[in-house]
Amino acid sequence: MSTALYRTYRPGRLADVVGQEHVTEPLSRALASDRVHHAYLLSGPRGCGKTSTARILARSLNCAQGPTPEPCGECQSCVDLAPNGPGSIDVIELDAASHGGVDDTRELRERAMFAPVSSRYKVYIVDEAHMVTNAGFNALLKLVEEPPDHVRFIFATTEADKVIPTIRSRTFNYAFRLVPTRVLQQHLATVCEAEGVPADPAALALVARSAAGSVRDALSILGQLIAGSGPEGLTHDEVSAQLGVTDAALLDDTVDAIASGEGARLFAVIDRVIDAGHDPRRFATDLLQRLRDLIVLSAIPGDEALAILDAPDSEIEVMRRQVAGLTLPELSRAADLVSDGLTQLRGATAPRLHLELLAARLLLPSSDSSAAGLAVRVDRLERGATPAAPAPRAAAPRASAPEPEPATEPESEPTSASKPAASRSEKPARAAAASPPPPPRMSQVLPSAAGESTPQAEASSETAAAPATTSGSTVSLADVTTMWPAILEGLKSMSRVAWMVFSDSRPLSLDAGVLAVGVPEESKVRNARASGHAERLRQVIIDVMHADVQVDVVATGSSPAPASAEAAPSDEPSLEDSDSDDDVSGEALAMRELGATVIGEIEQG
Repeated sequence: MSTALYRTYRPGRLADVVGQEHVTEPLSRALASDRVHHAYLLSGPRGCGKTSTARILARSLNCAQGPTPEPCGECQSCVDLAPNGPGSIDVIELDAASHGGVDDTRELRERAMFAPVSSRYKVYIVDEAHMVTNAGFNALLKLVEEPPDHVRFIFATTEADKVIPTIRSRTFNYAFRLVPTRVLQQHLATVCEAEGVPADPAALALVARSAAGSVRDALSILGQLIAGSGPEGLTHDEVSAQLGVTDAALLDDTVDAIASGEGARLFAVIDRVIDAGHDPRRFATDLLQRLRDLIVLSAIPGDEALAILDAPDSEIEVMRRQVAGLTLPELSRAADLVSDGLTQLRGATAPRLHLELLAARLLLPSSDSSAAGLAVRVDRLERGATPAAPAPRAAAPRASAPEPEPATEPESEPTSASKPAASRSEKPARAAAASPPPPPRMSQVLPSAAGESTPQAEASSETAAAPATTSGSTVSLADVTTMWPAILEGLKSMSRVAWMVFSDSRPLSLDAGVLAVGVPEESKVRNARASGHAERLRQVIIDVMHADVQVDVVATGSSPAPASAEAAPSDEPSLEDSDSDDDVSGEALAMRELGATVIGEIEQG
C-alpha cells in the first residue's frame, strides 16, 4: 500500500511550505535571532500548511543546533519529528474536537508543569483550536499567558474568530492564504516529476483549479489521478473526464454563440451538456470562470493579464479571439446573468429548463431593462449596430403626426391602395438623403447660447435653424424610439420638473436634424418652450445617444411649425396685464417661474 501524496510530500523545513512566504519568512527570522514567542495562533483555510508549519516550528525549536530555521535532520529530535517520523514524546498534538473540554484542559495544565524528557521545549500543538469550549479556554488562559520556560503553545484553526479574544491577544497571529493556481500547478509538476509520471500542463492546471487553493486537496486529487493513469500519464481529456470539468470546446461554442446572437447554436450547446451528463451547476461555474477570464483580457491590454489568468496558453489564444467580438459591457452583463443563474440552479428540480432560460436572457439584451442591459444597447448604438429588438411601432410615426413631406410633392392625395406602397419605398430614400453628416463627440459639442426670446420665436428658431453640430452616428427615428425610456430616465436624473413635462411624450418624426416630440397637453408645450426644458431634453439625447438634434415640442396631433412661420404674439400671462392678476398670482406664475405643470382643475358645482 502506497502512502498518500500529501503525506509523502509534507514539508520538513519552513522554506518547503508552498505559497506561504508571508508566514514562513518572519518565522525563519525569529528562529534565527532566537526571538520565538511562547504561543502562536496559525489560522487559514484547510490544507494550506498550518499543521505542517506547527510541526516544523517544533522541530526547529528542539533541534540540537537550534533554535534554527534549518533543522539539521541528524539529531534525535529532528529524526523523530521528520515529516514521516515516529514523533516525539515532548511534542504533544491534540485534536480540540475531542480534547476541548474543561477536564481535558485541566489535565493539560497539570502535565505542562513537568519538564521535557529529552528535548529543549515541551511543545503543545492544538489542532482545530476553535473547537475548544469557552470554559476550556478560560481554564487554559493563565497557562497560555504565563507558561513555564520549557513550554510552547501552537494553536491551529480554520476559524480564528471563534477563538476567544483573550487567547488571541496572548498569541502571535499568522494568517495562511489559499495558494495561487499557478504556484500550485508548478508544485504539482514537481511532484509528478518526482513520481516519474508524465503530465500534460493543461491537465495539471485543471487539478490546481479544482483544488481551489488547497495544497492537500490538490495532492489528494493528483494521487487519485495517478493511481488510475495509464502509461501515457495524465492527459487533459482523461483528467477532464474524471474531474467532471466542462469540455473547453463546449465553453468556446457557448461564448461564440453569445457573441453572434445565434440562439440555435446556444441551445444546441445546452443539449450537448445535458446529454453528456455534465452537472448543470458545474457547467455554469466553468462558464462564469471563462467569462471572468474574458473580462480580464478585455480590461487589461497586452500580456499583463497573463499573470492573473489560470488558463493554459492554448485556451488563452482562443480567448483572445473571443474578446475581439465582445465588449466589456456585454461580458459584464453575461457574467452577472450566469452568476444569478448559478444561484437559481442550487436545488433546482428542472436544471435544463433553468439553463435554457439563462440562455434566452443572454441572447436578449434589448429586453433587459436593467442598467447592464441599457449599457449593452448604448454600446451597440455607439458601434453603429442596429438594436436587436426595436419597438414594434418605431418604424414610422403615428397617423396623428405624419412626417413632413418634401415641398415638391404633389398636393393630390394618392389612392388608398398606392399610398402605403409609396410611403414604404420613398421613406428610406428620403431618410438617407436627410441624414446629417457625423458630428464630433459630446465633449466637442458646445453648449447652447440662445438668448432670451418669446416662446413662439424660440419654437420657430428651433424648427428653422440647422443644427449647430451634426450627428455622431446615423440615428433614425426607430433608434430614438427604442432609446426613449432611457432618455426619459436620464432627463429624470437631470431635472425632475422637466421629466414631469415629458413623462408622457413620444418622438413623432426626425427630419433634417429636427426631432419633433409630441406632448398631449398644450400647457406642457408652452411650459417646455418657456422654461428651457426642451434644451435639457436635447442635452440628455446627446448624453445617451451621442447624437445632437434640435428638439421641437409640439402638441400631439399637430405638426412641427414650418421654418417660415412668423412668431405669433405670446399668449403667456404677463405681470403688466391688468385683466390677468389672478392668473399671474396662480397657475400662470407657477408655470412661468417654477416650471409647474397643470394636472387638472376642480369644477365648482
